[in-house]
Amino acid sequence: MTSIDPAVASVLDSRPAKDDPDEDDLLESLENDSTLDSFREQRMQQLHEELSRAKHLRNQEHSQYTEIGNEKALMDIVNTGAMLSVVHFFKSDFHRCGIMDGHLETLAPLHFDTRFLRINVDNAPFLVTRLKVQVLPCVIAFRKGVSTDRIIGFEGLGYSEDTFSTKDLERRLVHSGALLREKLTESHSRGDGQGLGVYGTRKGPSRVDNDDEDDWD
Repeated sequence: MTSIDPAVASVLDSRPAKDDPDEDDLLESLENDSTLDSFREQRMQQLHEELSRAKHLRNQEHSQYTEIGNEKALMDIVNTGAMLSVVHFFKSDFHRCGIMDGHLETLAPLHFDTRFLRINVDNAPFLVTRLKVQVLPCVIAFRKGVSTDRIIGFEGLGYSEDTFSTKDLERRLVHSGALLREKLTESHSRGDGQGLGVYGTRKGPSRVDNDDEDDWD
């Protein structure tokens, strides 16, 4: 993946995530930036290419948070179908898994280069054993099929294990190489441990009681 010009990235990331952003509107924003005179044409061309690439990837189910029904299909996507992927191993009756779902649902539409996937551990006995998934939620980041990071429960997120924002999760995934760059703004994610959706929809608090069980085996 080629490096994107910071000015182009700023224009792209300033718009709400949606399937078909208005290219003319984005190009006008770029044209009106007086600091871009020396490289205006190159940046406008890159913006056009990025929008085309985003549309192509969205047609391949990028920008969605997708549940995969069986582990073979998951392995096909992670190993050959997507260069970058984030996989949430979950159980539907685990409260913390629901919290993690909310944050990942927020990130997926923004980061179209990365596939955001979830699979119920009951449908992935081989992967659960091979990857030694023992505590839920378990989020594993992959690059070209190779694991680059693992988030066990809420460990390493936010100011404490039980309080974190969507921005904290995004920053962690960028650091691990699963996301290309930070895109969330403060309007998307609050620092009080509550994740917000892309359009301001509250996904629920990221604070849980200490006795909430996450060791499932």
